[in-house]
Amino acid sequence: MKALYFDCFSGISGDMILGALIDLGIDVEKWKTELNKIPVKGYKIEISKKQKNSIWGTDVNIIIDDHHSHRHLEDLLKIVDESGLSENIKTKAKNIFYKIAEAEAKIHNQPIDEVHFHEIGALDTIIDVLGSLILLEMLEVEEIYSSPLPLGSGFVNTAHGTIPVPAPATLEILRGIPVYKDGREGELVTPTGAAIISTVANFVQELPPIRVDKIGYGCGKKDFSFPNLLRVYVGELVESTVKERNIVLETNIDDMNPQIFGYLVEKLFKEGALDVFLTPVYMKKGRPGILLSVIAPLVMEERLSEVIFRETTTLGIRKIYVDKKIMPREIKEIETKWGKVRIKVANINGIRKAYPEYEDCKSIAERENIPLKDVILEIEKLMERE
Repeated sequence: MKALYFDCFSGISGDMILGALIDLGIDVEKWKTELNKIPVKGYKIEISKKQKNSIWGTDVNIIIDDHHSHRHLEDLLKIVDESGLSENIKTKAKNIFYKIAEAEAKIHNQPIDEVHFHEIGALDTIIDVLGSLILLEMLEVEEIYSSPLPLGSGFVNTAHGTIPVPAPATLEILRGIPVYKDGREGELVTPTGAAIISTVANFVQELPPIRVDKIGYGCGKKDFSFPNLLRVYVGELVESTVKERNIVLETNIDDMNPQIFGYLVEKLFKEGALDVFLTPVYMKKGRPGILLSVIAPLVMEERLSEVIFRETTTLGIRKIYVDKKIMPREIKEIETKWGKVRIKVANINGIRKAYPEYEDCKSIAERENIPLKDVILEIEKLMERE
């Protein structure tokens, strides 16, 4: 199974993510072609090699026109919806922008739709977020991991004045994420970097065994006594079956308006749940109810528990630690009459399973105005001939 690991020894930011992923050897022209699917103009991208404490990495500089107004959340969601990017990228981008907006709104004590976002509205932030997601999709990795994040210390000047490090919005975004301080001064994690990494990666204290194939370094803009770089590794996970430890949060609910469950499930996924499901149950005294089950990485326990307590009527949550085995998987492409379609292929001990990617099938069904089931059936027939 192909995996990617973010080694955040000097923190993380949007431009560092872009630099590190491009440094892996990505086809930059293909990446820029994808960027052109975003309905925004007035920027150019400069990519160069730079040295940080004798280590060379890729620096990405997004240069924008001087007269761009700041945007609000609804403006950004519209940009995402009107782009020609994949549904997977659109969903993750919306979650990232919403995280930043929600954090800023809470810090400034304003409704989310009324906050004038300096960080979220900047054009370079839009390119940081969507550009990073495009690069990750181009790499076709199955699993993404990250080290804990160093927060830094001191103060930083922003559009809101001088604020402490980490910035309040950054810390709000990182609730439930493993972080640490080691005495270094300066802003090491930006709100954009925090929102991207907390959306795309599973945080681990130790990297699972991986056969490293490529290494990339992305440059930060500031110079410190330490190398201001983000390092990423890409390679194959070594174990024949990948073992993953998760937590299951459960609670029985019998006294809540059922209309709330749909919103709750959406909120839990947005906050980092791996899976959420509802099971009809009969509870004590013969009352019908719902068993809410949430599967999540261990580091998301507190964050998701808070969502459950805040959004439901429950007074308690059970937690169960579980181990999960995953068949090694890879993404392949097959040619169809509608163009290329990705398929997920899993193999172990002679057992083979293959499935067409749902988002690709959905896009075809919507574009061609044909039933989704017919698209899936046609692709499955092609897969049998492979």
